[in-house]
Amino acid sequence: MHAIGYFLAVIIGLVMGLIGGGGSILSVPVFAYLFDIDAITATTLSLFVVGITSVVGSVSFIKQGYVKFPMALKFGIPSILGILFSRRVVLPHLPPYIVHRWGITITKEMFILLLFAILMLISAIKMIQKKERVRPVRGDGNLTLLASQGLLVGIITGFIGAGGGFLIVPALVMLMGIRMKEAVGTSLFIISVNSLIGFISSLDKVEVNWSFLLIFTALSILGILIGVAFSKRIESRKLKPLFGYVVLSMGIWIIISELFLH
Repeated sequence: MHAIGYFLAVIIGLVMGLIGGGGSILSVPVFAYLFDIDAITATTLSLFVVGITSVVGSVSFIKQGYVKFPMALKFGIPSILGILFSRRVVLPHLPPYIVHRWGITITKEMFILLLFAILMLISAIKMIQKKERVRPVRGDGNLTLLASQGLLVGIITGFIGAGGGFLIVPALVMLMGIRMKEAVGTSLFIISVNSLIGFISSLDKVEVNWSFLLIFTALSILGILIGVAFSKRIESRKLKPLFGYVVLSMGIWIIISELFLH
């Protein structure tokens, strides 16, 4: 199972390199089910993997001038507050049993994995559906909307260890009217900062096996470099729906596993 997990570390990076994101959503299930790591630690390790791979992925966007730093700041500060709220306030105070009555038992770890599975389903649908034309909406009130969206993404990222790129990119395009490449580059930069801050804020709450984490992350970086190289020859829009169905299947499996097979 561990060998499969390390192989999937490469796949995570490969997918991120090929389609510009999405692969990191596999990291929590890989940690939880293949390496038998508890949900809190799995989301923490995921934040590190997501953060480092996003840094690698965003380098080329920064060089090409596609990262809008002022916009990243306006979105990023509220999202950082959301991450700290999730990691320092919400998660430590969740009770061991979320539901424990009427013959139904949902533990803290089950609850986190179920929420993650729901995010997987939403993300999968976004990947599968045909790309819609996004129309920018301009106005001074959009900065408030952008900040509130940043706060929401931060809470989600901190809670379940996922980057939330499928929420960030549409927010930047629709609310701020920037081009898609700029939105993707800025999103990767925001995700890298958010994820690493979320990871650092949790170091006193979990025990990290650094040798394992660095090997896993190195394999993901290898994957993203391969993916970026192949992305010039392969159309990402054709791969995205296919990967979406994989994520959809895994999300459904996690829900069934946690509710009926656990």
